[in-house]
Amino acid sequence: MHPSESISGTQSDMLKDKKIILCVTGSIAAFECPTLARSLMRHGAKVFAVMSPSSHDIITPISMEWATGNPVTTEITGKIEHISLLGEADKRADLVIIAPATMATIGKIACGIADTSVTLVATTALGMGIPLLIVPAMHYAMFKNPILDEQIKKLESFGIRFLAPRVEESKAKMAQLEDIVIEAINSLQQSIGLEPRDMSGLKVLVTGGPTRAFIDKVRFISNPSSGKMGLALAEEAFDRGAEVTLVWGRGTVPLPNLDSSRFEVVNVTTTEEMLDAVVNCLKTENYDIAISCAAVLDYGPDTTINEKLSSGKTDLVVPLKPLPKVISNMRKTDPDIYLVGFKAEHDVTDEILIDTSWDRIIGGGVDLVVANDLAREGAGFGTDTNEVFIISRRKGKENYIHIPTAPKRFIAKEIFDTILQEMETPKKQILT
Repeated sequence: MHPSESISGTQSDMLKDKKIILCVTGSIAAFECPTLARSLMRHGAKVFAVMSPSSHDIITPISMEWATGNPVTTEITGKIEHISLLGEADKRADLVIIAPATMATIGKIACGIADTSVTLVATTALGMGIPLLIVPAMHYAMFKNPILDEQIKKLESFGIRFLAPRVEESKAKMAQLEDIVIEAINSLQQSIGLEPRDMSGLKVLVTGGPTRAFIDKVRFISNPSSGKMGLALAEEAFDRGAEVTLVWGRGTVPLPNLDSSRFEVVNVTTTEEMLDAVVNCLKTENYDIAISCAAVLDYGPDTTINEKLSSGKTDLVVPLKPLPKVISNMRKTDPDIYLVGFKAEHDVTDEILIDTSWDRIIGGGVDLVVANDLAREGAGFGTDTNEVFIISRRKGKENYIHIPTAPKRFIAKEIFDTILQEMETPKKQILT
């Protein structure tokens, strides 16, 4: 066994026994491919790299062989590597990812040109009906070229999935590695009929990210929440067919490049702004599910000074006052909505975590609580993973669900699976 295989499945088994072909082209973002390969492997995938000639100027085939533990295809020989990787029924790949994908590569695939190992693998995958995920990376002016736009739309019409780049510094940079892994999981689930579209027709309201309370014009109180969990919930609901509104605090995780075809984002800063936005949404639209995932401040300065305080040696005492409870007002505004709250504790036992969550259900009028302990490894603010307990009013305190450390997108899936099961239960069965 190659030493690199020791990391297989160490983060989750969501890609267990899946064979993924990772195609690398001559974009500078290719330097991230060894890390991407190993991220896929940590979720159980077996990764085989295929490299275009120009990609060798960025990284070497040896680096990809080290990362994956498998031979790297750099050219098509008499061994007809593209058929070995994609055509043999018992060994064929489950997914082909082109990351990064240059404009030239996308254009060639759209025109049926197969003049490199990457474009030959891509055209073969399309002919074999193997899912294909393309992750562009290039200068922004190239990405906005109308010819490229036509080519992307053409390929999308054939069922090829594209993951939008991050637009920064006048460049269309390759999507975050975590997002590529999530999209790979989604692509595979959809290809084998496992990706549920079971939320079509539902409207979902999600809050995410931290809020701020200002001391003066430049200083504020906040918390380290990144907003990753809230964004994962919004993405999961959207991918399952729901109409989604995300009320977004000052999260540190970048939002994807959203357009009118995806979900709506309402940007807020303070707790009061988040409350106003949520209440306005619930009053103007008929939502089925509301999830209060944001790390909303409980206390803020009693008075905000309408200027910048001068620096000095004198101690500054800032009296605090309770801030309004967003989740309580969700229930007051829409008594019939299915309401989900998040409960964070620090360095407590499982029993305390479950008990305090149940108290929130009984005293707070919520239907479901997702609880986590911020002190546990991989479960704090800003992490890509979490460990949670899901406690529901309808099933009772003893019938909780424990999800060990897993990617936040996976946890979002489990939360919505639970919500949908709960919503099928007649309300007369709700525990009191």
